[in-house]
Amino acid sequence: MKVLVIGGGAREHALCRSLSQDPAVTELHCAPGNAGIAQVATVHPVDQLDGAQVAALARRLDAGLVVVGPEAPLVAGVADAVRAAGVPVFGPSARAARLEGSKAFAKDVMAAAGVPTARSYVCTTVEEAAEALDAFGAPYVVKDDGLAAGKGVVVTSDREAALAHAASCERVVIEEYLDGPEVSLFAITDGTTVVPLQPAQDFKRALDGDEGPNTGGMGAYSPLPWAPEGLVEEVLETVLQPTVDELRRRGTEFSGLLYAGLALTSRGTRVIEFNARFGDPETQVVLARLRTPLAAVLHASATGTLDQLEPLRWDEGAAVTVVVASEGYPAAPRTGDPIEGLAEAEAADGTAYVLHAGTRAGEDGEVLSAGGRVLSVTATGADLAEARTRAYDALGRIGLKGGQHRTDIALKAAGR
Repeated sequence: MKVLVIGGGAREHALCRSLSQDPAVTELHCAPGNAGIAQVATVHPVDQLDGAQVAALARRLDAGLVVVGPEAPLVAGVADAVRAAGVPVFGPSARAARLEGSKAFAKDVMAAAGVPTARSYVCTTVEEAAEALDAFGAPYVVKDDGLAAGKGVVVTSDREAALAHAASCERVVIEEYLDGPEVSLFAITDGTTVVPLQPAQDFKRALDGDEGPNTGGMGAYSPLPWAPEGLVEEVLETVLQPTVDELRRRGTEFSGLLYAGLALTSRGTRVIEFNARFGDPETQVVLARLRTPLAAVLHASATGTLDQLEPLRWDEGAAVTVVVASEGYPAAPRTGDPIEGLAEAEAADGTAYVLHAGTRAGEDGEVLSAGGRVLSVTATGADLAEARTRAYDALGRIGLKGGQHRTDIALKAAGR
């Protein structure tokens, strides 16, 4: 099978790494890719938001599967264009991707499907937002209705800050605050059958101790030793399957990756948000533990044959990923700095490796920073403590001027 992956971040590098290790994959391509992806796949320049360009590239490469990584191409209808060209594609249609592209649409689907979530108001004026904030009280949760690359949510006890965020957005969803730890659970679906993956937890805040501004994610780990027994089965029954069924009932079949961000509250499990694609950085740790070859799983989703798939196989150990971000991230990331020590960070036995997010190749072949989140340093181990030690040891060999990272990824969980 020839596979084309669309995207150029650490999520896509993780996907490409897994696909490159799959014996069923005879050719691996990525567009536009990055400096790290270029080591495992042939990269191609492409406007990833242009469905016609992507479809033309897939046809030219004679791809047997296209995997759309980021949310923006999905919302822009890239998967639709590839399907129309007759190429199997892993990723939902533009209509189905509204589950991530519009928080209000997601709330409507959840209400119809009986999915447990926070009470909320959709607001289009500052006056409406002020009323909603006062109705729920602090802490305030204000979400941009549209795509915001993981940074459109403000959770604060400062009413003025909450109102200012609402005023800066065209439309917002304001909802009650959900207490309890958060969990990310991915599921692969073909629109009917739903196959959940292993849960993970990510770290959204920029600084240790969950301080600082929201980011796209500064690290993640899997498994979750503290998660209640039967959590995956419960979420499949009460969240994932009902959502897929409701979308199919509406004639908007969801095929691809359904991501449920969950809060394990004192009143039970609640959905914080849905995404329509693999999350970053959780993908890095979930795929590190997946032992079933990835291409067949994604192809089964794209071709409506997930019900014929054998149960997924998982490594019983653990995985941890730590994000290295550029100076100034997330407000004003600095780019163009050389990255040193990448080869030294890689473990010969494959237990530690570096996934590129915002990188590019320099004129002399060196690797330069090219984004806010630059690298995801990923490691596996028999347990979280071992995986965590390996990840931070590898990170310590990397040099990036002004680079920043959290030092507490998986710290509490590893000590349980």
